Formats: sequence, C-alpha cells, structure tokens
Amino acid sequence: METIGTWWMWAGFFSIVVIMLAIDLFVVGGGKEHRVSFREAATWSGIWVGVSFAFAGALWWYLDGEMGREFANQKALEYITGYLIEKSLAVDNVFVWMILFSFFAIPLEMQKRVLILGVLGAIVMRTLMIFAGVWLIAQFHWLLYVFGAFLLITGIKMWWFADEKPDLNNNPAINWLRRHMKVTQELHGERFFVMKEEAGKWVRYATPLFLVLILVEISDLIFAVDSIPAIFAITTDPFIVLTSNIFAILGLRAMYFLLADMGDRFSLLKYGLAIVLMFIGVKMLLIDLFKIPVLFSLGVVAAIIATSIALSLRNEARQRRSATRPDA
Repeated sequence: METIGTWWMWAGFFSIVVIMLAIDLFVVGGGKEHRVSFREAATWSGIWVGVSFAFAGALWWYLDGEMGREFANQKALEYITGYLIEKSLAVDNVFVWMILFSFFAIPLEMQKRVLILGVLGAIVMRTLMIFAGVWLIAQFHWLLYVFGAFLLITGIKMWWFADEKPDLNNNPAINWLRRHMKVTQELHGERFFVMKEEAGKWVRYATPLFLVLILVEISDLIFAVDSIPAIFAITTDPFIVLTSNIFAILGLRAMYFLLADMGDRFSLLKYGLAIVLMFIGVKMLLIDLFKIPVLFSLGVVAAIIATSIALSLRNEARQRRSATRPDA
C-alpha cells in the first residue's frame, strides 16, 4: 500500500487522537449525567474543526518541505476533501441518533456515555474497515466500480426516501434484542445493566440505554459502509483516508449536541447528502475514463452542502412566517 505516512507520522496522529479522546472523556462535561449546553457544544465543535485543519496545515508544511509545493497542495486537498465528505455524511448519522434517543425517551443529560462509546466504537470499526478496503482495492482495482455503483444507488435511495420516517416500533434489530434479552421498562441513570430479583433469584436486566448503545453502534457500522467507499473516490492513501475519517468522527459528539435542538431546521440537508453520494459514485465510475480534479470535487461537495443548508433555513423561516401569519 503506497502511503505518505511514515512511522512517526502515524505515531503523531494516534497520539493526537488519544489526547483529544482523553480530553473528551475526562474534561468535557465534568462527570456523569451532564447536560451539554448549546454554547459548550458550539465551542467544542469549533475546537474539533480547528484541530482537524491544524493537522491539515502541518501535513501541508511537512510535505511542502520534503516533496514540493505541488505534491503538498495535492495531498492537503485530498485530506480536506475527504474530511468534508465524511463530516457531511456524519450529519445523517447524527440525525439517526436523535431519532433513537427520542424514541427511547433518553434525556440529554444521560446521552453522554452512549455517545462517547459510540464514537470509540466507530473509530475502531472504521480503522479496521479502511485498512481492509485499501488492501482490497490494491489487490482488486475493479472494486472501485463496485463502490461507485453502490454509492450511486445509495444516493438515489436516500433521495427517494428522504421524507420517510423510520418505524422503530417495527425495527428488526430492536425486536430481536427484546426477544433475546430481558429489558427494563425504565431507565436506571447511565447504567446499562441492573439486577432484579425473580422467584428468589437475581436476574440481569438490560436497560433501554443499553439498547440505544447497540443501535448506535449498528448505525455507525451502516454509515461507515456508505461513507468509507466515498473517500476512496478521492484517494486510496491509507494515511489520508484514515486521518480525515477519524478527525471527522472525533467531533461527532459535540456536533450531536449542537444539532440536538435544530434537527428540524435542516429538512433539505438529506437531499444534499444524497446528491453528494451520487456525485461521488459517478466520480468513481469514471475514475479510469476521466479523473475529476480533487479541487473541483471539494468545490462541488462544499457547494452542495452549503446550498442544502441555506435552502433548509430559508424553507424553515418561510414555514415559521406562515404559521404566525394571521388568517385573512
């Protein structure tokens, strides 16, 4: 596998990840059942984005000195484009988390532990999937066409079903979990399991919070299957793929709390994400016929996301004005 990553670059990257995770685990929030405020979420979202772009700047500076300006520009653009794609697609994952927490009536102050473990699980799963994907593509180049077709079809399905709400009451995963394990009806703080006495014996019960954790991890896996092939349209360098992906994931918890009370304001964002997936799918299908420049891809993805957000806010403002307008 060809990569720009040296042993010390990998070591530096993982050191940054461990330090930032330690801060997120032990500093941010200050303990159990902490309700993250909008201001706190906005501050930490800004910090995560800042760290991600500082890494891009450090990568560009090193490559500029070692490999030349053109090479440094190319790799920095690949990283930023990959980061933007993964960050954009992660928004859909965040909306799924909102639906899960709402369905199980999990209060905001009890969501922190699930989200932390969800992010940790996503990091492990994506690391394994990325290295497996890079190896497979190196061995079987035609897999890029499979990934491209998959993303194109996924984008079309996302557009087609954008307005449909998931029916969690009939969700196969939830029904399977409830059939195969004892689950309490009520929450027990941030505990995943509790012991209850039945017929003189102590029986272990899972709490609804544990079901949410399982479903969060499943959703992470599903979205990884969508998002990881997308970045392979930009680069197959494992260092660029992994760093851009992990940095995009690290800020997911802060992004969740930032959007927790604003999900309905971005009603058209899912259509934008669908177009992004379709564009990347087409890019991968054309990879051996016409190589779309990374800078152009970055501009297209940024324009699609920005436009869908702007139209969502405009649509939400129009609906609010209509709701408050007195009847003629």
